[in-house]
Amino acid sequence: MKKDFYEILGISKSASEAEIKKAYRKKALEFHPDKNPDNPAAEEQFKLAAEAYEVLSDPQKKAKYDQYGHQAFEGAGGFGGGHGGMNMDDIFSQFGDIFGGGFGGFGGGGGGPRRAKGSNMRIKVKLTLEEIANGVEKKVKVKRKVQAPGVTYKTCTTCNGQGQVMRVTNTILGRMQSASTCPSCGGSGQILDKKPNNADAQGMILEDETVSIKIPAGVVDGMQLKVSGKGNDAPGNSIPGDLIVAIEELEHEFLKREGENLHFDLYISFAEAVLGISKDIEAVNGKVRIKLEEGIQSGKILRLKGKGIPSINGYGSGDLLVHVNVWTPKTLTKEQKQFFENALNDDNFTPHPEKSDKSFFEKVKDMFS
Repeated sequence: MKKDFYEILGISKSASEAEIKKAYRKKALEFHPDKNPDNPAAEEQFKLAAEAYEVLSDPQKKAKYDQYGHQAFEGAGGFGGGHGGMNMDDIFSQFGDIFGGGFGGFGGGGGGPRRAKGSNMRIKVKLTLEEIANGVEKKVKVKRKVQAPGVTYKTCTTCNGQGQVMRVTNTILGRMQSASTCPSCGGSGQILDKKPNNADAQGMILEDETVSIKIPAGVVDGMQLKVSGKGNDAPGNSIPGDLIVAIEELEHEFLKREGENLHFDLYISFAEAVLGISKDIEAVNGKVRIKLEEGIQSGKILRLKGKGIPSINGYGSGDLLVHVNVWTPKTLTKEQKQFFENALNDDNFTPHPEKSDKSFFEKVKDMFS
């Protein structure tokens, strides 16, 4: 089981943005590879801290994590902040400002060339309620920017492959030296050398790729999943961007979703309500047969446990709530009308609600409890 992000950084859920950043810097410096050479355990802790910071430092990701936990970011290809898709270059390129210039070695951490990251791509995936209830694997075709075959790069002459240029400034305190990202290579230490005619100015081409996306059961409309490394490439020795997958839930013909619960409106005739009947109703995994007792009242709600949507956190499934509606005919034959006229004064047709018959407000209260 994955460790809680707040526990990894040693903070509470109410921690401020500044407190999250401070806690991460402390952990990152403690387990930094330069301070713990050839120590796989320290490197693992370093990556876990970076994974936690990647999620908790982003307000939208943090809100999803607080609501759904690790499940909000999991799936094939490395959804979310899983460090399985992060290496040291990823961490230093994304969070280099956390470390400052106190360490050398890794790209972005000590002033050397850094690996650029390609831009993210965004797509929308439409899912039926059945697919959401069971989880599904979708194959989507995307157009990604990739390096063209035959492209070569050479060492940047502006920074001599360092990725940074040094500037000396005269101040009242004397001459001060500062480093900034190389304007020619963008910090990668490389510039384009040769490219084919079909490539753009950065040596990139558009290429179709089919990406397989495993979507876990229980996702909600508007949720975003991340497939690591399936966005656009960047020039040179770069890190691919990510593919951001936005979930769109298609409306079901019969079922209405409310969180993990489902609602179904069942209409029955007056005769069926009086005599009782068995009915087949729609559920996300096929039809379900229910038995209605004799004399069932309109407005009664039948709860079918576990027939709703699975929790994305793995805490079981919601329920299917069947709302019974007795349908009243608008037109009657002469004989039918005579029957009901004779029943007007019959005591069996006079309403006698029992104490067990709940009011509308009690039903609504039960429904949301």
